[in-house]
Amino acid sequence: MPNKIFKKSQPKPSITLVPSLGLDVDDLVTDFKRNYSHRLGRDQNCRSPHYAYEALSLTVSDRLIERWKNTYNAYRDQDCRRAYYLSMEFLMGRTLSNAMLNLGISDAVHKAMHDVGLELEELLESEPDAGLGNGGLGRLAACFIDSCATLQLPVTGYGLRYEYGMFTQTIANGEQVEKPDHWLRYGNIWEIERSEYAYRIKFGGHTERHIDENGNVRVCWLDTHDILAIPYDTPVPGYQNGTVNTLRLWKAAATEEFDLQEFNAGDYAESVAAKNTAENITMVLYPNDANENGKALRLRQQYLLASASLQDVIAGWVRDHGRHFAHFAEKNCFQLNDTHPSIAVAELMRLLMDIHGLSWDAAWKITRNTMAYTNHTLLPEALERWSVGLFKQLLPRLMEIIFEINAHFLAEVSTHWPGDNERLKRMSLIEEGPQQYVRMAYLAIVGSYSVNGVAELHSKLLQQGLFRDFYELWPQKFNNKTNGVTPRRWLAACNPELAELLTETIGDGWITDLSELQKLKPFAEDKKFRKRWHTVQQEAKQRLIDFKKQELDVDLKVNALFDVQVKRIHEYKRQLLNVLHVIHLYDRIKRGDIANWTNRCVLIGGKAAPGYFMAKKIIKLINNVANVINHDPEVGDKLKLVFLPNYRVSAMEKICPGTDLSEQISTAGKEASGTGNMKFMMNGALTIGTLDGANIEIREEVGDDNFFLFGLTESQVEELRHHYDPVSMIENDVDLKRVLMLLECGHFSQFEPGIFDAVIASLKSPQDPWMTVADFRSFIDAQKQVEKAYKDQDRWTRMSILNCAGSGKFSTDRTINEYNQEIWKLTPVPISHP
Repeated sequence: MPNKIFKKSQPKPSITLVPSLGLDVDDLVTDFKRNYSHRLGRDQNCRSPHYAYEALSLTVSDRLIERWKNTYNAYRDQDCRRAYYLSMEFLMGRTLSNAMLNLGISDAVHKAMHDVGLELEELLESEPDAGLGNGGLGRLAACFIDSCATLQLPVTGYGLRYEYGMFTQTIANGEQVEKPDHWLRYGNIWEIERSEYAYRIKFGGHTERHIDENGNVRVCWLDTHDILAIPYDTPVPGYQNGTVNTLRLWKAAATEEFDLQEFNAGDYAESVAAKNTAENITMVLYPNDANENGKALRLRQQYLLASASLQDVIAGWVRDHGRHFAHFAEKNCFQLNDTHPSIAVAELMRLLMDIHGLSWDAAWKITRNTMAYTNHTLLPEALERWSVGLFKQLLPRLMEIIFEINAHFLAEVSTHWPGDNERLKRMSLIEEGPQQYVRMAYLAIVGSYSVNGVAELHSKLLQQGLFRDFYELWPQKFNNKTNGVTPRRWLAACNPELAELLTETIGDGWITDLSELQKLKPFAEDKKFRKRWHTVQQEAKQRLIDFKKQELDVDLKVNALFDVQVKRIHEYKRQLLNVLHVIHLYDRIKRGDIANWTNRCVLIGGKAAPGYFMAKKIIKLINNVANVINHDPEVGDKLKLVFLPNYRVSAMEKICPGTDLSEQISTAGKEASGTGNMKFMMNGALTIGTLDGANIEIREEVGDDNFFLFGLTESQVEELRHHYDPVSMIENDVDLKRVLMLLECGHFSQFEPGIFDAVIASLKSPQDPWMTVADFRSFIDAQKQVEKAYKDQDRWTRMSILNCAGSGKFSTDRTINEYNQEIWKLTPVPISHP
């Protein structure tokens, strides 16, 4: 973080450096008391744990800031090549426990809080989740920047500082109710506002051309409605290595607080209208884009992220290198996390040409050698398109640049495939029709030097399907980077008892090299070790029960099979298939078919997008089925179904250690990767899943005997699509027929007739893209194998150990190493700390 206090013409005064802050118990207690009493102004009469949490966070944050400054100075002094990770989502969760772990002071903090008479757990629970993401995409971004810091790579994260994160989900009469998640209500102790690095962001207006002093045509973007992007920096510590990288989040603000003339004239509302309009851009995570206002707001968000981030990087370059861009691409790389920030391609061209005077060819060469694009979806409808009309209205200069990029690109395609007009139409950045649209994913591909998927199957399907034309043109651009999760948060921090057993058994090298878990394999045959493993797993299940006991009126038993599916509610993730299996188990109990029964607690959690009708109906169905099952004395402890409300990062930190069976049951060919599957596996859960996303690689790592496989393959799904007949399948499967009968007769909706008609119709439709009915029988058979395995607790424990031992591939440290070796090509920068 640069120091702008002193002018260049003046010598910097000699400043005595403050001694490095200590990490022992006495130092922590001293600083905690000082922060509590002096910085927060509290005393012994304050009973709120929130202020004790803030005092402790300040104490830890002070120690991070020392290392943060050292890291910044090291990067600048070495003038190293750097990467910038642009993402609309960073699902960070809570910061305090992760910071303590990565600083290596967890035990010392625990002792310090004990010495002042406080329970550390209560303080940790006082921290709100930073819910700046919808699910896997944002959590992956958070894991990535953790691994970048741990690997000591000079990477900065760029995102948006949403005032309201992912909504808080409550359940009323079985239905999802969304409430605002004002996670910044009490401020954010971990961030530092850096208003000196604010940038002006343009919207609207028009363009004009003129000839500069060198005879070159230049474009001016005039009469714009501008806002400011204010950066807020959060430290991202590596694991006990002195490195602290930066996550910079942008907040939208008005260029003027309010119109004083309007205010003096008595029009108070109008006087602050500009301020409110500007701040609305970063008010809410991903506004609903069902209407034109929502679409405009989301496009504004994406441009704010891209423009502010690129201006920031270029400003740093000009400060250190002047207005010479010949070596810019050698020193900088931008990773676009999905299609959302792809407008950065056009924005970098604008900044280089219009602001810094580069020619088209020079700017395009830099752009194509600095941008890299990660795709996260196989669903065509998830690839963003913006209407040309909206684009012209909000970003007229960017629209001109995109048209010109497209003209150059189509000329290149035409040279490669002369006369192939159909291919030109397919590949154009502009989709023609009654209304023209900009294909943002295509812009990202054309403007990048690397395009990657996030699992082996996903990358293969991108090359053969969605992006086939582009792959045939530029096969060298395409590559795979299978996702991972950080083992620091998702094992060391969230499951300390298991982490302690691992470290005691194989050493602590696994925390930064997860492949070390392979050393566990021989211990799967050690009866004494299996007993200890089982005890740790049961204790984790009990903690999960205790965690949910207060908010759920259901009595869960620790010896039951904990069968868990937690993820965003979406038809392709097939929570519906899971519910059909639960209804089948219920039907078996009611018919007395309970020989060799395995008690099971099915836990389902996740949020549905506010405008996603079918996903909300599925949540309602889960809760209605749960209400019937959980209150039936004949069912008792044999079966429980629980919907876990308000699923979030901090909840997953309790859920994944206490899970026996991980449900990864998406329709083959629909899930890009998945990361929840990796978190569960890392903590010893067994997976039941289709050959989809990273499930394929999980099964390869752990072996067929330790994975419960079911369902059609991706190629079988495509083959069946042409003659799919779910009604016939229902008629020919007595179990499935009974399940559908219970749904259709209203057994789970006795006072709400017809409420699930749309769900039933989707199951029976030959156009159902998720083919839930087609996989039902295979799923039921695989679940019987699960029951059989769980009955033999010794066998199950052995399988659990082998799942953990096989999870080494799924660390983001491995993923980021691959990004770096094949795309970013950064040199790690060791950080010295006194």
